[in-house]
Amino acid sequence: MATDEPRLKVLVVEDLGALREITVDTLNAQGFSAIGVDCAESVCELPDQSDFDVAVLDLNLPGEDGLSLALRLRTVQPNLGIVMVTSRDQLPEKISGYEHGADMYLAKPVAAEELAFAIRALGRRLKPEPADHQISLLDRYTRNLVFPGGELTLTPDEATLLKALALAENQCMESWQLLELLDRELSEQGKKQLEVLFSRLRSKLKARGMEQPIIQAERGLGYRLCLPLRLV
Repeated sequence: MATDEPRLKVLVVEDLGALREITVDTLNAQGFSAIGVDCAESVCELPDQSDFDVAVLDLNLPGEDGLSLALRLRTVQPNLGIVMVTSRDQLPEKISGYEHGADMYLAKPVAAEELAFAIRALGRRLKPEPADHQISLLDRYTRNLVFPGGELTLTPDEATLLKALALAENQCMESWQLLELLDRELSEQGKKQLEVLFSRLRSKLKARGMEQPIIQAERGLGYRLCLPLRLV
């Protein structure tokens, strides 16, 4: 049935390749716009166009687990729908999932129809929350950054980097990760270009009333996002 409503964008985080591929293909066939990654660390490295409305997270991921990922995704994007999918179906595990930000908890194996209905149910109640004027808000589509005291429309590169840092664990990423996101050369020259980009962003924000630096260089690590930032 034709509809004028935009397709819900769904992120699937599942380390089993075959299962991830089947899930993504099935969701796309059901009318969603789905993509998949194999671990939590890959979420912050998604390209700029891969913003999402609902996340389907496997609990048992390599590295950072699904609980930790759900918690930081919820912190950055409060309106995100989160479906936790796992073979752990005992009550304590379910409670932990909800405590970490999950909206729904489905036990494996999950029928494709059930997952699709769960995502649609979340999509129907995705609504913006009242603005918190102490938190900076970045519109994922217009690239407009609203912060205490002002606002600024970011360049595509600036928006890409801020979104990646907001989604990253501890809001920190290494220089080479940021350069890869921008498709820049992994070299000293590339690092200097990154420094210039962040320096210009700080200057523009300061000129518009932002007193505290939004980005901080971390010696030996890369860059850290210093202020609370939510994606809307």
